[in-house]
Amino acid sequence: MVPEAPLEHTEFGLVPKGEGWFVVNAKEARWFEHKTFGSGTTFEGKPEFEQLGINIGVLEPGQPGCLYHREDAQEDFLVLWGECLLLVEGEERPLRAWDFVHCPPWTEHVFVGAGDGTCGILAVGARGREDIVYPVSGVARRHGASVERETPDPKEAYARFGRSSEALYRGQLDGS
Repeated sequence: MVPEAPLEHTEFGLVPKGEGWFVVNAKEARWFEHKTFGSGTTFEGKPEFEQLGINIGVLEPGQPGCLYHREDAQEDFLVLWGECLLLVEGEERPLRAWDFVHCPPWTEHVFVGAGDGTCGILAVGARGREDIVYPVSGVARRHGASVERETPDPKEAYARFGRSSEALYRGQLDGS
């Protein structure tokens, strides 16, 4: 029998502690905010999920969700509301609510908020990845989502941006 993981009440929301199943509402979970890369929740605590990473990201217009990258694991995305741009393999694709994006391993990609309001994106990715590359990209540079020099090191790629901070839910999902 798989035990239920306890949820710890923190100043930033509920965080699962330990192994096991659990139920948490996204509005009650711990959130993260970054001035450059938007806000979101990962639903994770310690330990992190072994097989799948899953999160909801919320982007303002013009805000990239991360840096343009490719990795050795599959990722899939569902636009929940709003509009965004998918920068993929050097191309720009407009997306809207309910558009689904499948990225096999090594697909170069990033999302950038667009339109008049926020954009919500559900992201699911395989765990166990060991290889990631942040390539220089002209299309990503135009949106503030490219590294200056290609690197496989996330710390080097994100060094100029600082870290995300833990945050309480502040209504990001209410505008959906």
